[in-house]
Amino acid sequence: MNAALRLFLVDDELPALNRLQDILNDCAHECPNQVIGTATNGMSALPQIAEHDIDVVILDIQMPQMSGIEVAKKLMNLAKPPAVIFATAFEDYGVAAFDVRAVDYLLKPIRQDRLLTALKRVIELRQPAGAQADAPRHDGMRSHFSVTERGRIHLIPIGEARFLKAEQKYITLRTRDREYLLEDSLTKLEEEFGSKFVRIHRNCLVSRDNIAGFEREVQDGGEAHWVVVLRDVPERLPVSRRQQHIIKDFKKGHDG
Repeated sequence: MNAALRLFLVDDELPALNRLQDILNDCAHECPNQVIGTATNGMSALPQIAEHDIDVVILDIQMPQMSGIEVAKKLMNLAKPPAVIFATAFEDYGVAAFDVRAVDYLLKPIRQDRLLTALKRVIELRQPAGAQADAPRHDGMRSHFSVTERGRIHLIPIGEARFLKAEQKYITLRTRDREYLLEDSLTKLEEEFGSKFVRIHRNCLVSRDNIAGFEREVQDGGEAHWVVVLRDVPERLPVSRRQQHIIKDFKKGHDG
């Protein structure tokens, strides 16, 4: 069994702190945890966190003196940065939260099942295999996409995305099971996830690990063009002429 997670809680509202501790107690049978300390503002929280070996900091975002985002940025400079889970009543900070490598983003009132999911995600990231695969704080790459949908924040593991396609002002993120709308820039996503995704068209990035192959298809006008065949999803995505070199690169990688 995993050792108890050592937590530090930061929220400027005492009722919220008390409720969070109650929920953590209810989670303890399934996810052992120990609250090492609490604070009602970031200024007092930082020195206390630095003094202890903390696994997880659960942070409110809107606080006086120093916001939770600012606190999280300073925590990243510690020799052994703790994982950060944001707990807030506002959904507008999702992108900023994951810019500071937050593990999860919980909307108040916090539900026990969501908090439990977040804590289990921390445990997964602490495992050697998970840390090697995600390494969100060491290589600058997020481990999850953050999607806001009907007032809820969805965290989509990078490995579940099959492709990212720019459509109007949104990015369509396709997993095996469904599509999500992501507010982001395809160029920025390519810069961050270039090791995981390859550009096949000016408006589309495809997961390298989920490419099953390439095929030639004939268009209505009789002209043939290349498409990407993906694992687990039916979509066939066109490869632009400019990007057809990836077909050769793919073949070389598999022949070698």
